[in-house]
Amino acid sequence: MKRLIYFLLFLGVSSCSFFESQQKRTQEQIDEKMLGIDWSTVDSYPLFDSCDEGVTKDEQKKCFEETLASHFQETLSEFEFTLTDKESEIVEVIFVIDTMGRINVINIEKDASVLTQMPEFDGVITQSLKNLPKLAPAIKQAIPVNTKYRIPVQLKTN
Repeated sequence: MKRLIYFLLFLGVSSCSFFESQQKRTQEQIDEKMLGIDWSTVDSYPLFDSCDEGVTKDEQKKCFEETLASHFQETLSEFEFTLTDKESEIVEVIFVIDTMGRINVINIEKDASVLTQMPEFDGVITQSLKNLPKLAPAIKQAIPVNTKYRIPVQLKTN
């Protein structure tokens, strides 16, 4: 009977360390795999419904950028912005497309003269991004991921 109790105690103690070492090895393998992933790129760009998901990554990027540029151009042409200080001004729009395909404006970097001459500019840009057609998020390792973009918008003067 004593032997059975010692055996059960030994089994209980050794099985805990067995599971701990197996868990530790699994975590080490996960950590190693994570280090090998290039997090600066995505496997698939965010896609509008009008873009074909079966094309190459470069073609997906081109469709995304062209659709975005076309939408910006359409939206901004509806408003009359006038800059008088410079021949042209470049405004940087920084936004994130989240894992649900929603767009969140992070910042709009612009010269102080743009803010002074066009105080409604930020609202127009933000609303333009919110009114984009339906968007699927970027994909990395078969998982939807957040992606951050910086888009230059060139404003011309009269």
